[in-house]
Amino acid sequence: MTMLLLTTLIWLQTKHFMADYVLQPEWMIAGKGNFKKPGPYVHAGIHAVATAPILLVAITDPTWIFAIASGEFLIHFLIDHLKAIHGQRQPHPVNTRSFWILHGADQLAHHLTYSAILAIVAWDTVFIS
Repeated sequence: MTMLLLTTLIWLQTKHFMADYVLQPEWMIAGKGNFKKPGPYVHAGIHAVATAPILLVAITDPTWIFAIASGEFLIHFLIDHLKAIHGQRQPHPVNTRSFWILHGADQLAHHLTYSAILAIVAWDTVFIS
């Protein structure tokens, strides 16, 4: 089980880097903090859709996979939305300590989401499968 969790974590972290940095154009970033813009929904959707095949290795029940991916969509969207709202109310230039604290808190929240996903995978592996 340890190897399964480690592999899942590596794939989730790789997916996170790709979705948050490589596959996120300016129009997605610019829409954050605005419920009327499609960018944040598409961005969170990329995260959720990319998580599903990673979970297929560890979880066999498609209902669980859908539930976890849906939860990630919602949580990712909300984390990014709250960060954007805070950044709009109190701008933080990229060369300031406050920017990096805010960015670090954002990334920590996302990575704690992956810790919760790993806990669900471990629980599923031990008690369900």
